[in-house]
Amino acid sequence: MPTVVVSSKGQIVLPAAIRRRLGLAAGARVELVEGAGELRLRVVRPVPSTDVAAVAGMLKAPSRGKPRRLEDFDPAALVARGTAGLR
Repeated sequence: MPTVVVSSKGQIVLPAAIRRRLGLAAGARVELVEGAGELRLRVVRPVPSTDVAAVAGMLKAPSRGKPRRLEDFDPAALVARGTAGLR
């Protein structure tokens, strides 16, 4: 198990083999987890942002009969037709 030395500024250097294996480069985030007499390092992986347009159409809802129109959701139109609360 590799060991590291803490510098006078409180810095440590991770061995190159470990950095390569974990894909760590300059600016990578590492979380410190303090436990009972131990200190663990955990790599923080950023969640990539996704454009909403890129995921459009991924899911398709099954058809449930008659297609709905915008006025089917308008409360004033439902009251005017006398069908409020029937759906």
